[in-house]
Amino acid sequence: MAERYRPSPWLAAALVACLSAFSLPASAPSASAGQAAAPAPAAAQSPTLEDAEIEAFLQNAKVVRTETTKKGITGSLRATLTDGRITHDAQIQTIDESKREFRSVRGTEFNFRDSWMFNVAAYKLDRMLGLNLVPVSVKRRWRTERAAFTWWIDDVLMDEGDRLKGQVAPPEPKSWNEQMQLVRLFDQLIYNVDRNMGNLLITRDWRVWAIDHTRAFRSHETLKSPENVTRCDSQVLERLKQLDKATLKRELGEYVDEWQIDALLVRRDLIVSRIEKAGATALFTRTR
Repeated sequence: MAERYRPSPWLAAALVACLSAFSLPASAPSASAGQAAAPAPAAAQSPTLEDAEIEAFLQNAKVVRTETTKKGITGSLRATLTDGRITHDAQIQTIDESKREFRSVRGTEFNFRDSWMFNVAAYKLDRMLGLNLVPVSVKRRWRTERAAFTWWIDDVLMDEGDRLKGQVAPPEPKSWNEQMQLVRLFDQLIYNVDRNMGNLLITRDWRVWAIDHTRAFRSHETLKSPENVTRCDSQVLERLKQLDKATLKRELGEYVDEWQIDALLVRRDLIVSRIEKAGATALFTRTR
């Protein structure tokens, strides 16, 4: 199925009318740890592309300009790419850092890993489950280093931090809640230790995009926050159940280790168990 990145005109008009009631700040809020709220001028002209086309573009298009991103701590770049037909921006991340012990305001983590590879793994796993919450990300060499090139999301309205700060209510609460419930479930599956409100982007059609997964795929065989697993799309649940080690090794093995896959499958079982114990009320069919 084609991934669509440009909202339709009637949705944009409806959004303007909806947001006027909430007194948003006059200036557009900044967006995320990985990208700024305002889309690149060239990106607005890009056509609607399928995932495979975006992958090919990210892997082959020429980098014509780079700049450091305004947020985030992983030293990522915002790059403008062109293949002569399409010009669009991407996020480049080269970080690949391991520490026996890592201390932060969130506490101490042992066997810490912060890697561009997890961005690519998160994208691939997202598509295996049919979530479509993570932008396309591919492996590519940047100068002398291996890197993740990730599609820059267009038409960003705000990030989740700005939405909460401005107390902006989503125009379609049902769809919004479904998207957020799936984001939380996905973070438990990949044991994402660095989800923050700045890396949940909201586009002008109120679609949620989860970005920056460099600190995920931990080896824990528990759920980080099991209370965050509350509801799931019925088709996603079936795809969760179908995950197996052989398939995960084939699809993700270049980016995560075998023991990380084993831990992921244990967490998968815990997630499925929680949803099934909750019964029919925990299942829904997505409206988006």
